[in-house]
Amino acid sequence: MEAFAALLGGFETALTLQNLIFVFVGVLLGTLIGMLPGIGPINGIAILIPITFALDLNPTTMLILFAGIYYGSQYGNSISAILLNVPGTASSVATTLDGYEMAKRGRAGPALAMSAIASFIGGTLSIFGLVFLAPALAQFAIRFGPAEYFVLIVFTFTTISALTGKYFVKGLIATGIGLVLATIGLDPGTGVPRFTFGQLPLYDGIDFVSATIGLFAVAEVFQLLEQSRVGGEVRTKIGRAMVSVKEFWESFWVMIRSALTGFLVGTLPGAGATIASFLAYSNEQRWVDKEGSFGQGDVRGVAAPEAANNASVSGAMIPLLTLGVPGSGTTAVMLAALLALNLNPGPLFIQQQPDLFWGLIASMYIGNVMLLVLNLPLVGLFIRVLLIPRWVLVPSVAVIGYVAVFSVNSSVFDLMVMTALGVLGYLLRKLNIPVAPVILALVLGPMMETNLRRALSLAQGDATVLVGSPITIVLWIMVAASVILPIVTRKNPLASASPAAESRDEEDAPPLND
Repeated sequence: MEAFAALLGGFETALTLQNLIFVFVGVLLGTLIGMLPGIGPINGIAILIPITFALDLNPTTMLILFAGIYYGSQYGNSISAILLNVPGTASSVATTLDGYEMAKRGRAGPALAMSAIASFIGGTLSIFGLVFLAPALAQFAIRFGPAEYFVLIVFTFTTISALTGKYFVKGLIATGIGLVLATIGLDPGTGVPRFTFGQLPLYDGIDFVSATIGLFAVAEVFQLLEQSRVGGEVRTKIGRAMVSVKEFWESFWVMIRSALTGFLVGTLPGAGATIASFLAYSNEQRWVDKEGSFGQGDVRGVAAPEAANNASVSGAMIPLLTLGVPGSGTTAVMLAALLALNLNPGPLFIQQQPDLFWGLIASMYIGNVMLLVLNLPLVGLFIRVLLIPRWVLVPSVAVIGYVAVFSVNSSVFDLMVMTALGVLGYLLRKLNIPVAPVILALVLGPMMETNLRRALSLAQGDATVLVGSPITIVLWIMVAASVILPIVTRKNPLASASPAAESRDEEDAPPLND
């Protein structure tokens, strides 16, 4: 009852005219920022921090604005991911697996509508979790040390490889390629350059934006050129603009479970929406994909990651506000803004700043409603993008990508890297090697290495620390299951690597290729 009373007080704060305006501004900016590859909520919020200080906004209004940008961008990411196969952030890569396939089959409207609905349901359920479970989950989250995070990331890698179905071996190969790319740059422990070939721009590693646009958009241009040469279809039909009642009910429990997954993963400091979206997708593929339709344009494959990545936003607020530990890169920027205002999140933050905490929670619910009302009517407008001939649209997206990459670092070298990765992405598609695991490993590889080193350092080199807690043991069991199950469910676990299998399946695109 105390939580309900506090939440009602939060709605009194959130429903003031100023806060309502900034909730709307936040979700609108977040949607626009999410649609543009290369910007992302981190850069968007970082740019707005000095502006909010200049406007002399109170801390509650400022945090409401930043949170609106954060969860609004999660939906905006899905627009470019579904329509153009260009994920704005790593968390939307999972959405491309089925979303882009739906767009190619004239079902972009249902995919976008399901994305909006799933984002709303995921965000709403996670807000209730934030209200009632914040203190308890904060205590659980701090039990995750470096060893637990290392095993969790290993589980994420084996899970995404298992999503490739009969291409399981190739999924592991793709993960390996991503991990190799992730090692480029300065060694996090010693500062020694690795695989930089004397190129100073590579000291910071491969930029995620360059990698994403290269592996997806630039590779798509090369594939488009090949299709044009052989007379392939280069235009996509539009179709209807809304999900059917049947599709909604088929996806309802998928969204509920995925919201729970996203929220729980979001509470883990540093885990973020990327792990949440892929875990939710893999879980639902195991539980409901009896027909093997995931990766082939199944609307449930859009509902799962979209509910999870939006729910993870609320989850990430728990370690931020109750422990003072950012749960993602975006919340790290928000933490810096709070510290600049002499607000120190921690175990006593809820008692010391009740108006800010409960006003933020109430505003997140209002913002999710605004997102749904704002974006559902615009689905028909968004899908008009597909009326543009692909021989115009895809190169235009690539040009925008080149401009975005150059604007971030003003580096011609990054453009060269992006082009090289575009060639790599094209070759991977020709070899039926999925691209999504490459991106995931590139993003999570440095985190995996850092946590492994920390765990071994704290244990003075004793490797048993990786199985030294109940959490790590459970995670290792899950890793083993994710590797063994794809093998035992097929007669020939290496079938995907054999020429005979390739010829039999030449008409079936691998689930994670596009």
